[in-house]
Amino acid sequence: MKVAAIFGECKGGVIDVPEPKPKDNWVLVKVHAAPMCTEYKGFVGGRATTSLGHEAAGEVVAVAQPVRVAVGDRVAVMPQYPCGVCALCIRGDYIHCQHNVAFDKFTGGAEGRATMAQYLLKPDWLLPKLPDGVSYAHGGMACCGLGPTFGAAQRMGIGAFDTFMVTGLGPVGLGGVINGKHRGARVIAVDINPYRREKACELGADEVIDPSDEHALQQIMDLTDGVGVDAAVDCSGAVPAHRLCIDAVRRRGQVAFVGECGEDTPLHVSRDMIRKGITLVGSWHYNLQDVPKLMQVVRANADRLDRLISHTFSLDDVQKAWELQATGACAKVVLKPWG
Repeated sequence: MKVAAIFGECKGGVIDVPEPKPKDNWVLVKVHAAPMCTEYKGFVGGRATTSLGHEAAGEVVAVAQPVRVAVGDRVAVMPQYPCGVCALCIRGDYIHCQHNVAFDKFTGGAEGRATMAQYLLKPDWLLPKLPDGVSYAHGGMACCGLGPTFGAAQRMGIGAFDTFMVTGLGPVGLGGVINGKHRGARVIAVDINPYRREKACELGADEVIDPSDEHALQQIMDLTDGVGVDAAVDCSGAVPAHRLCIDAVRRRGQVAFVGECGEDTPLHVSRDMIRKGITLVGSWHYNLQDVPKLMQVVRANADRLDRLISHTFSLDDVQKAWELQATGACAKVVLKPWG
């Protein structure tokens, strides 16, 4: 089968590897749509690997024994390889599992882990079925396209009476705009990139802000009658965006952090937490029990998802896809492993 590979700095392509085999409750999925996430950073940095991707939608094509899915089922693919038996996994918070399965040891090989490939292996319980009429490309948005901000919106209880700010309008943040509008919230979208601000408007954002403007915070306060937004989610992982969320949220408001960050964000316990009374939420993904609700978002926002998916490439053209992502002039990019 074909899998995407990074060979060196800004050099990628496709190689052939052995097709994986199903084992126990791990089934073989034929990948029809592989949304791309932050793998392009490894492409730019030259981190050679063939284990690429964590998002997919496809068709179950082989099982080793009767399991929760059957050959022919159309499924979304959830990330990682959690144990499935700890308390976190059982209650649906599998993303935080502390006992992930050693893939190579369990399967006896290295193939089947990548989603940017023609086939993959996954435990049956991490393969929610796609509703009738939902395309593979739209079903693939159940992971990073919509998932992180959906989980954050669930945690914060975002609703029609809220002003919801989204900072960082990459594919995850643009998904946050969709989630906010689906819930009826007023959405303020924030990003330095003009393309992505325009894309946020296409997806229904009520207001867009350029954070490089020295008056950005004041603009947000003016839009909220000096009170601040009810809730904010940062999808950029940028320290200045963290501070903008904390400063722009109202007293007793909520801030969720979704974007990964390798730096320290200054937090003033008295001023930010005690006197302002805000709640800070760390949100990586969403609870598996909420899949039916997320699928409702997918089904109800087909037009918006068509706009969120700005580009589609064949797996053979992964080099071009990564080059595009590196420019920032795109939203969600999807690979088609079968052309």
